[in-house]
Amino acid sequence: MLNQDIIREATRLTRAGQLVEATALLQRMLRGESAPDASSDTDGRIALPGRKPLIIDAKADAVEEKTDSHPKLEPAPSAQPRMPRALLDRKEARSGIELRGVMKRAPLSTPDIVPEGARFIERTYSSPAGSRAYRLFIPSRYREQPLPLVVMLHGCTQSPDDFAAGTRMNFLAEEQNCFVVYPAQPSQANQAKCWNWFRTADQQRGRGEPSLIAGITRQIMDDYLVDRKRVYVGGLSAGAAAAAIMGATYNDLYAAIGIHSGLACGVATDLPSALVAMRQGGSDLKAILGDRPPVPTIVFHGDRDATVHPNNGGQILEQSVRAMSTQKKVHRGKVPGGHAYTRTILSDASGRGMLEHWNIHGAGHAWSGGSPAGSYTDPRGPDATREMLRFFLEHSLPEE
Repeated sequence: MLNQDIIREATRLTRAGQLVEATALLQRMLRGESAPDASSDTDGRIALPGRKPLIIDAKADAVEEKTDSHPKLEPAPSAQPRMPRALLDRKEARSGIELRGVMKRAPLSTPDIVPEGARFIERTYSSPAGSRAYRLFIPSRYREQPLPLVVMLHGCTQSPDDFAAGTRMNFLAEEQNCFVVYPAQPSQANQAKCWNWFRTADQQRGRGEPSLIAGITRQIMDDYLVDRKRVYVGGLSAGAAAAAIMGATYNDLYAAIGIHSGLACGVATDLPSALVAMRQGGSDLKAILGDRPPVPTIVFHGDRDATVHPNNGGQILEQSVRAMSTQKKVHRGKVPGGHAYTRTILSDASGRGMLEHWNIHGAGHAWSGGSPAGSYTDPRGPDATREMLRFFLEHSLPEE
């Protein structure tokens, strides 16, 4: 049985409500074991070409989950979140997805990552839930005064340095005088370095990866003078889905969230439901917030994203809109020489912009307006980094 046949069968089982059977089938594939009833199709052994990290992707070519039985895999040749396997062959790459492809790039240099005079230091956070390394950007004008803090969660196979170079968030933070922290997801936690947004245990406050990300945030708030009412979290792809979880589970910690090419909190609880959500959007959009007001949210999504379906961008807003009455404004524009976009702003009863959605026409699964120094970026804009930081700084936690 070919990988695609296994995925199709797992999807069928998922839709039939047989999640245990679907998950077991996918896990067999990941371990390279014989799939049930597969002997008539192949020798029952699933080949893993090149031993590249397995990634959940919308083309259903592979699904990744951490398993102790896997040998340690070599890192991918380039850091791309959720790169469909078919696109690993540049001949098959499509517009908007292959912007950085697997082209060989020069090693990142310090000027790509951090502006002159600022610092970019490495630290580690540990707790009973585990430990994570992180990189912290300290702007050159930090003089022991409280500054805003932005938490940036990278996509699959990326690193803090790569994500910083691609988004250029450090350079914008230098302008605005902000801290930026980049937690690192290690391959030991997920072989493709994806944040495990699709696992129930990693969608809850005080547990798993949310507790680690919140712990890193609080460690910086304790070690440096941080404006505690102006702390934010954003991410790309799997990191964006993790950012959505952080907003839903720690709305007392983060004043706003930014989601680029991601998914709403709670649309998946395991691998099969994650695959469905990435292909078509979540079928079970849960009201995570309850009666609590939504966390101000800005969303960016390319309407030609073949990795995380664009429906997911709208569902993120839908999840929040359920908890508030809104006024809607729509703006349309075009970046000179770049992408056209539709920007939708939803304001609360007082006219305060609470939710913002940028639908980027013709863009794929890449950070909009990013630098080619980093992986998986689309320099044709609009500038998601500048707009995200602008939106963040417009919001702060309410007074207690």
